[in-house]
Amino acid sequence: MISLRTFCSGLVLAALSLTANAHAHEYKAGDLFIHHPWTRATPPGSSNAGVFLLVKNNGDTADQLIGVETAAAATAELHQMKLDNGVMKMNAVTAVDIPAKADTELKPGGYHVMLFKLAAPLKEGDKFPLTLKFKRAGNVKVDIKVEAMGAKAETMHQH
Repeated sequence: MISLRTFCSGLVLAALSLTANAHAHEYKAGDLFIHHPWTRATPPGSSNAGVFLLVKNNGDTADQLIGVETAAAATAELHQMKLDNGVMKMNAVTAVDIPAKADTELKPGGYHVMLFKLAAPLKEGDKFPLTLKFKRAGNVKVDIKVEAMGAKAETMHQH
């Protein structure tokens, strides 16, 4: 028989655990671990958004993210932002390399998923499904969490 004190301590620990994990959500596909896929809430009139996430490859074999798909937008593409002669440019890419034994972060200002012609505005607290297509690991369905408009990548993928 457990004591009331032990029972209450267990409840407090369980509540703290749920609170800590309420912000993050994770998915696994083979050796790939996908941490907290997210986007920002969209301002009124905006029809595009970026999606960000962290992929940890714990395996000995590299993989590639080769596509994305969602009903939340008319078009979903892999993109990269990079500085070119002092000008920040964004271009579509056919794949994002996921090296073996390494982390690959899709984040603002770098590789990301671009959503065009959103089906509805993105509101903080909402979620929507997106399928990540990996060359080796296959298709992985994830839920994208809509964070605040000013959300920063640094706070999303702390591990």
